[in-house]
Amino acid sequence: MKGVKLLLLALLAIVFLSGCAEERKVEEIKIGVLVDLSGPLTTYGTSIKNTLSIAEEDINQYLKAKDLPYTVKFYVEDTKVEPKITLEKVQSLYAKGINLIVGPMGSGEVRNIKDFVTANKIIIVSPSSTAVPKLLGVTKPEEKKFIFRFVALDDFQTEAIVAELKALGIKAVVITHIGNAWGRGLSEVIATKLEKEGIELKASIEYPEPLPADYSPYIAKIEENVVELMKKYSEKEIAVLAFSYEEASVILAQTKSDSKALSVIWLGCDGTALSGKLLEVCEKSSKVKMLSTLFESKGKGYSELESKYRQRGYGDAPYQYAMNAYDAAWVLVLSYIEVVKEKGKYDPDEMATKIPVVAEKFSKGEYGVETVSGYIKLNEWNDRASGDFAIYYIKDCSWKLAGIWNSVENKITWFESVR
Repeated sequence: MKGVKLLLLALLAIVFLSGCAEERKVEEIKIGVLVDLSGPLTTYGTSIKNTLSIAEEDINQYLKAKDLPYTVKFYVEDTKVEPKITLEKVQSLYAKGINLIVGPMGSGEVRNIKDFVTANKIIIVSPSSTAVPKLLGVTKPEEKKFIFRFVALDDFQTEAIVAELKALGIKAVVITHIGNAWGRGLSEVIATKLEKEGIELKASIEYPEPLPADYSPYIAKIEENVVELMKKYSEKEIAVLAFSYEEASVILAQTKSDSKALSVIWLGCDGTALSGKLLEVCEKSSKVKMLSTLFESKGKGYSELESKYRQRGYGDAPYQYAMNAYDAAWVLVLSYIEVVKEKGKYDPDEMATKIPVVAEKFSKGEYGVETVSGYIKLNEWNDRASGDFAIYYIKDCSWKLAGIWNSVENKITWFESVR
């Protein structure tokens, strides 16, 4: 009997040790997160960070429920949207063995890390970079093999902005923009469209990145050109286009209250839409309306995410970029698992091929999870292929939804009068 007991104890020990061995085989999928937490896109970067904390829990619960031997962990880094810092952060993450990244946010950042991530086969999925591929320094899709973007690009956004201008009866504009790939890209892309529509482009005024403390030289140029246009057009026929991040709030704050630049309507973009900092200067931002376009797409999973976001005290709802980041995290994890299952180990080249396929399967609900940012279809450049834009504006110190631009019809459905 004693021998039987010893045998049973030995068997139990083997089972126990086997179980421990199985536990040790659980792999942590490490994902870097490159966001702005202290620069000109802090509002959106913080929303992405908060939303990904929810994603981390949701994904880990899913992996446990499916009895998959993985966990996911996000490693968050603050880039300030500065390309130099972003490259340093990517290199640091890579040195830690992290080769999957959600981010960065800005197109200038993507351009600056392009060569490093390509050479080292690091997969990045930006939730908010919108510059057309050539402005990232790529001329053919294969050069962008490891770079994905889950947001509609500036080709679509500038169409929406031109539609706004036409609907508002604008005949002439002055552009001011940040001096990076994104800002220059928006300015260049829209210039040809303005010419085609017969809208005069008086000047395109660039300010530097890193951002200056004093914008007075650039404000003076905006004022000068607006005054010149007033000799030819009425105030209602002139607009300032601000291809800026949240530094637009500083530009307005430093503009004198009696400036002619504040007597015309301003149109922002996805870098200014729903900015909390612009509400801090709401007397001026309300005066110029600050109509701002923002890619807007919601999936069936949005309501649940919104509820969790609110319950945690993060705010009323996640921003669109945060929703894009949430879906990006899911696609990265699901793609990684499929690659390892099929290849027996992680393969970055196979991962790059797998992501577009998984994105569509994920969009169709084939994994039992619903997207929060709507249907995700990527084009040959690994960029989101289409999308509509919401148009927000500032009234009574809060952001209001003015309308929606439909990309298929190239038409705006207005909900409020902004004049």
